[in-house]
This record gives sequence, structure tokens and C-alpha cells, in this order.
Amino acid sequence: MQTQDKTFNWPVLIQQFEAVVGKDGVVRRREELLVYECDGLTSYRQRPAVVVLPRSTEQVSHVVQICIAHQVPFIARGAGTGLSGGALPIENSVLIVTALMRQILDLDLENQRVVVQPGVINSWVTQAVSGAGFYYAPDPSSQIVCSIGGNVAENSGGVHCLKYGVTTNHVLALKLVLPTGEVVDVGGAVPEMPGYDLTGLFVGSEGTLGIATEITLKILKSPEAVHVLLADFTQMEAAGNSVADIIGSGIIPGGMEIMDNLSINAVEDVVATGCYPRDAEAILLVELDGLEAEVAASSRQVETICRQHGARNIAIATDPEQRLKLWKGRKAAFAAAGKLSPDYYVQDGVIPRTQLSSILKEIAALSDRFGYQIANVFHAGDGNLHPLILFDNRIPGALEQVEELGGEILKLCVRAGGSISGEHGIGADKRCYMPEMFTETDLETMQWVRQVFNPQGLANPGKMFPTPRTCGEGAGVALDRQYPTIERL
Repeated sequence: MQTQDKTFNWPVLIQQFEAVVGKDGVVRRREELLVYECDGLTSYRQRPAVVVLPRSTEQVSHVVQICIAHQVPFIARGAGTGLSGGALPIENSVLIVTALMRQILDLDLENQRVVVQPGVINSWVTQAVSGAGFYYAPDPSSQIVCSIGGNVAENSGGVHCLKYGVTTNHVLALKLVLPTGEVVDVGGAVPEMPGYDLTGLFVGSEGTLGIATEITLKILKSPEAVHVLLADFTQMEAAGNSVADIIGSGIIPGGMEIMDNLSINAVEDVVATGCYPRDAEAILLVELDGLEAEVAASSRQVETICRQHGARNIAIATDPEQRLKLWKGRKAAFAAAGKLSPDYYVQDGVIPRTQLSSILKEIAALSDRFGYQIANVFHAGDGNLHPLILFDNRIPGALEQVEELGGEILKLCVRAGGSISGEHGIGADKRCYMPEMFTETDLETMQWVRQVFNPQGLANPGKMFPTPRTCGEGAGVALDRQYPTIERL
């Protein structure tokens, strides 16, 4: 990755950063910087020039002001679990890492809200309130390691987003450090705030509009009853049709997930749940929550629908330990894919759930055409696909081929009336595909919004939007021209 030719006085910059965060809050040795050269999308790598680890809003603001004074690009990073290269450094950049900002600042159970710093891990929120009978709904598969700040940046989802929505539906207010270094508060204690929805604008902006330093989250009361059903099928089409009919019947599950045979066997090899039949073409996991009588009735109805579509066996878990066991394999599916292949490339597209069966057939055809196996694990209820393309990066040209295959899958999603991202964001990975979804005017409008908040283009440059140098001339309006180039290494 390269920026335009610039010379920065790094000794002076480092001295100023250390004055703000202390010497232990600045990482500058080359071998230590290796830890920060990529996020979960490991095919893109670039060491930052320096990493700064602030602990407060004031420190973040001062660090940003130093970057502005020296015209140094800066990128915010949380736990580094993102899968689209959103926290990828560029050459001669400062990485502002919020991992040490991990305090839960306020618990207001009476009003069902909690205020956290961005480095708080997703699962910690539920752990902090579960004893009082509450939980935090958004639950990415990486929830035991991903941070709330990153969830806000990417508008992360998870298993329970079908019924309860993604991160933006659970963020009430934000304290932000803007790319100018100013500190502002947006949103409020209740959702019904007058004026522009700046909270909604910021969630999902991938660090291009500023850095969230305090986040007010909505928490939910734990349901009276929870049932998890696991149905296995000899045909993927039958599992997909079951999903459509369950939703069509008026039932909105807390979560509804499908795994194919490749994923099933990978999970059983690694996690050994003993719950997933290895010969099944697909399994469907359905979680139902609510009042005891409602959940019991819905469970019977879901079981009937699955059997009508040819489900061979249906297991029902009602106590927490059994439910955790049924979900354990799904939560470990991405990690288990490493058992199948030396490398895999994961994509994140969305389609209408009524088209699950037909789109999965087209993905299988693409797999045959390119000659790479694809393991499918996805949020079936809202049509959020996560195809895992298996390959060996040691083979010359393999990465380029699987990236092309991933791009064809995203185009397929758009043609079906869907999206190129459901929860992983655009980042550096998918920005070339933005024109597949948006017109030139759409992209220009988004860029004008970005320029209002980020007038000097220093906050996470080169992300989200296509530029001529990376995506070909005419690939969309590129107002972010100062630091445009991101290349795969």
C-alpha cells in the first residue's frame, strides 16, 4: 500500500504521542507492529508507521489533533477481527487502537441501557447484565473476541439479528471524536430524539466519520423461555424452503441458521459436538424465544414445517446447556473451516430468503466453474450468506482466482435484489463492487457526507468507496484522492 510521496517527522510525532498516552501507549518497533498489519482479512497486509493505544476520549482527541497537525492519515482499530480490511493500515499511517478502552462506564438496568468504551468485548456486555436478567442481542460469531467499537464501525449482526436487528438497532447514543479532533455527543437516552439521526449515520461508517469513544447500548430483558431446534435434511433445497415457510407462517425466530455438509463435517472434526449428522446435506438451527406458551406452540409448528419438507431428525433443546451445545458448532464454523483447507476466503452477501435455494445452486455452479470448493454457513432467516471459498494461498494465482469468484458471488447477490454486505462491511475488500449496487450519483452523495465530517480525508482513507486507481477509471466518483491506493500484498 502506498500513499502519495510524503515525509513525516516520526521522532517528533512519537514524542508527542507519548506525551499524551505515555511510552507504554505507543508501539513503534517493527517486529511489534507486525501484530497490527492486517485485520481478519489476512490477504491484505501493511504495517502502520506507529500504533497509539489511548485510554480515554480526551486522549483519542489529542492523538487525532496531532495527526491533523502533521497531516498524517489515521485508522481506528478495535480487536482486529473484521473481515473486510476496514482496519487495514496504509503506508505512513497511525493506527489508533481502542483495545485498552475497555471499561463499562454505567449500568442503568431500570432504563435498560449500558454505557461502554469501544474496547469492551461484545460478550462482556451480556455477562455484566445477565445476573439481573438482561442481555445484549447483537451476537457476531466472534462475540467472545470482537469489540463493541468495531461492531459499531461495521454495523455487525449475528445469529439474533433476524428478530432483534443489527448493531444500529441497539445503539442509543455515541460520544465521538471527529476527524477534526472535536468531541461531540450524538443520539440520546431514548430513541425518539429530534433532529438528524447522526447516530444511525455513524454506525456502519467504518471509521471514515470519526472514532466512537463512548457507546450507549440498549439491553433486553431475558425471555421467559428459549427453545433451539436442530433439523437435518438430505437436500439443501428442503432446508431453504423450510426457512421460507417458517417466516411465511408468521413465526419470527430469534435466530435461524443453515450449514452445509462441508461445514458440518469440519465442525464435527474440530468441535466434536456429536449433534450434527455427518451425512446430512444441510442442517437448520432455529431458536425461538418469548413466553413459555408461545414458544412451545411455535416449536411444534416449526417441527411440523420441517418434517413436511423432509427433515429426517429434529432435536429440541430447552435448557441452557443443551442449547449451547447445539449452537457450539455454528459459532465455531469459521474457525473449523481451517480444517478443510490451508486458507479460505469468506464473503458476506445478502439475498431475499425466498431465493435461497436458487442462489445456492448458482453458487455451486460458480464453485464448479472456478474449481474451488465452497462451504456455506449463513444466517438463513435474513438471507445473509457467508460462503467460505477454500484454497491454498501457496499456489501462485490462487488468491486472485478466489477473489474473482467471491466477486461473482457478490454480483449474484445484487442481481437477486440483495446486497454486497450484511455485516462484515465494505472496507478495502469490497469497495470495487459498490458500483454494482449504487449509481454514480449515489456514491457522490455518500462522499459529500464523508467530506463534511472528514474534510481532509485523513480518517481511514481508501476505504468503502471505489477509486479509479484501484477499480479502474469510471468505477465511481472518488473524492478521496489524497491517499487512494490499497493493494493486496
